[in-house]
Amino acid sequence: MAQFDESKNKLVVKIVYYGPALSGKTTNLMQLHDAINPTQRGDLLSLETKGDRTLFFDLLPLVVRSKTNFLLKIKLFTVPGQVAHDATRKAVLSRADGVVFVADSQQSQSMSNFESFDNLEKNALRVGLNVDTLPLVIQYNKRDLEGIEPESEVLQRWGPTGLPVTFAAALKGLGVVETFRQILVLTYRSLDKHHGLEQEHGMAEDDFLCLINASA
Repeated sequence: MAQFDESKNKLVVKIVYYGPALSGKTTNLMQLHDAINPTQRGDLLSLETKGDRTLFFDLLPLVVRSKTNFLLKIKLFTVPGQVAHDATRKAVLSRADGVVFVADSQQSQSMSNFESFDNLEKNALRVGLNVDTLPLVIQYNKRDLEGIEPESEVLQRWGPTGLPVTFAAALKGLGVVETFRQILVLTYRSLDKHHGLEQEHGMAEDDFLCLINASA
């Protein structure tokens, strides 16, 4: 849950990138780090294994101040995709305000996607998050590879859930910002509903989006 401090006019938001191993979660954060204005972002912290897989989590802090001097800090995390690190995934997911599920578009990885999303639902329940109301965006990454699932099949599969689906090739920077925009909008609207961000504190949806509207 967001850390809301009215006395300091400050809001700290947590967004988690979840998904199977090597689906491109860390690559998304690396591309965002490059795309966002340096004055509004911190350093990307990453702990990796020898195989370049995220062992614990990545963290990319973003900061923006609204016209009414309201301070917004967004912390972006990724979780390790390997099955062995479920306890870490659960800990990182705890108190998330929004989630991007990064799926691997390769047909050979469809079962890994299914198992990882099932794990997301189970861990969300364990840490007290309601998947039905949690801001959640599905990103199908690696669209630049061969042997990928057709967009029509992906959209047909996820259509009944009502969840927004984006397509990306994160290594090339394609679809990364669009996905981030989607989760920012959903997260803002959820927080505005609970905290009255615009009416009571003068923070509009555009204040969230200015992180990606400003050129780096």
